Amino acid sequence: MNKEQVKLKALLSTLSIEFKSYEHEPLPTCTDAQRLGLKRSGVQIKNLFLRDNRGKQHILCLTRAQLKVNLKALSSQQKLSRLGLASPERLDKYLGVKPGCVSALSLVNDINNSVELWLDSGLLNELEWQCHPLENDKTWVIQQYDLYTFWRHTGHSPKVVDIPCL
Repeated sequence: MNKEQVKLKALLSTLSIEFKSYEHEPLPTCTDAQRLGLKRSGVQIKNLFLRDNRGKQHILCLTRAQLKVNLKALSSQQKLSRLGLASPERLDKYLGVKPGCVSALSLVNDINNSVELWLDSGLLNELEWQCHPLENDKTWVIQQYDLYTFWRHTGHSPKVVDIPCL
C-alpha cells in the first residue's frame, strides 16, 4: 500500500467506514476488469472525469460500468457547453490521480472543491460500490451510505442525474 492509500485508509477508519479489499493487476478500464472475470462484490462503477468546453467546470460522473454515456445528450440535458473527457493533466491537477485510477474516493484530493460530483440515478439501488483507492491495482468495496459520509467530509454534495446513454 502506498503512502496516499495509507492516508486514505486512515481517513476512512476515522470516519468509521469499513470496506472489503481486493488486490489485482492494474485495471485501467472497466473492460479490463470484465476481461479478467474478477469476482468482487458490489456494483462496478464507470468513473468519467469531465470538463466543459471552456475548461471552467469539472465533473466526476459515476455511472454503471456497462453503460455508454452520451456526452452530447448529457451536455444538452445539463445545459453545459460540450462536455468531454478531461486531459490527464487536469485529472492530476484536480483529483491527484492518473488515468484509469479515478474513482469516488479521488475526491479526497479535491481540497478546493473544484469538482462537481454527479451520480447516475441507476446507482442509487446499489448498496455496495467498487472504488479504486487512488491506484488501479486494488478495489475497495464500500457501502453507498458510507460513501455519502465520505463525500460530506470532503465537502462534496452529489447531484443525482439520469445519465443519457447510447
